[in-house]
Amino acid sequence: MKSLTKAWLDAAKNDLDVIDRIIKDVHLSHIVAFHAQQSVEKCFKAFMEEHDVDAQKVHNLITLYAKIEIFLAGDELDRRMMKILDSLYIDARYSGSLGLLPEGLPTQEEAKRFQAFAMAVYGLALRTLKVEQ
Repeated sequence: MKSLTKAWLDAAKNDLDVIDRIIKDVHLSHIVAFHAQQSVEKCFKAFMEEHDVDAQKVHNLITLYAKIEIFLAGDELDRRMMKILDSLYIDARYSGSLGLLPEGLPTQEEAKRFQAFAMAVYGLALRTLKVEQ
């Protein structure tokens, strides 16, 4: 495994660690969403690095997923969840709508689903890229 691939996975794990620390705070559900998006993006970029796929400066999960889907050994990820996380990530970059869904802050249950999705993607990355833990 390339050292940069491992660095991307380590960075993805750091985002998961942040989520673990803040998941119980209902007022930080939008920050959970932000870090979930970041973790998934970094996992996708680990695949791209390992397989020499150019990532440029793309952050959209759907776009990145299209570039790495072939390497996932038939595992398909939830595109709807990626779209939700992308919308929260983009909105979080602008202070007026800091990571809000159309109905406001993500709920605690939504934050837990974001966390579960990010953890599943990370686990898939570890298995598929054959990372020893």
